[in-house]
Amino acid sequence: QLVESGGGLVQPGGSLRLSCVASGSIFSVYTMGWYRRAPGKERELVASITSGGRINSGDFVKGRFTISRDNAKTTVSLEMNSLKPGDPAVYYCYADSELGAGNCWGQGTQVTVSS
Repeated sequence: QLVESGGGLVQPGGSLRLSCVASGSIFSVYTMGWYRRAPGKERELVASITSGGRINSGDFVKGRFTISRDNAKTTVSLEMNSLKPGDPAVYYCYADSELGAGNCWGQGTQVTVSS
């Protein structure tokens, strides 16, 4: 139900844009966002945006990443700039019901930062 796209290889300092489209039946009111997991590390929140537009993000984002949402198209995007060697991970899109109906996840997309 959640399909991500946009991952890939980028040089340090470069940019990538991740997109996630929710298809089929989805919650009526939900937060969307991105987590990431690097090898050997815990999953961590990258950024999230509620149905009302409130944004939460990890400290490591520090103005480098921008999350946006198009409710009409049920998509969420993550614009990532100034990518660092510490950013490579599998990035997962998720949708979390704000009414307690559960959550769902995408399959993940790999982001690699290397020169």
